Amino acid sequence: MKIDEIRGKTGDEIDYELATLRKELFDLRFKSATQSLQSPSRIQVIKRTIARLLTIQNERQAGIRGQKPR
Repeated sequence: MKIDEIRGKTGDEIDYELATLRKELFDLRFKSATQSLQSPSRIQVIKRTIARLLTIQNERQAGIRGQKPR
């Protein structure tokens, strides 16, 4: 997910996306510990997307740019 896509989302959409990605990351980490993954690079992609979402969330809370916090 690109940063421009994230900036276009509302606060609720970002919260929902964060929860979904965190659950997926947990599931992938669990699978990687018990069996081999088809796409191990997916873990890194999810972690970066979570970081982007949190960055936008923090920017909005600080009032740096983007929409105001909900």
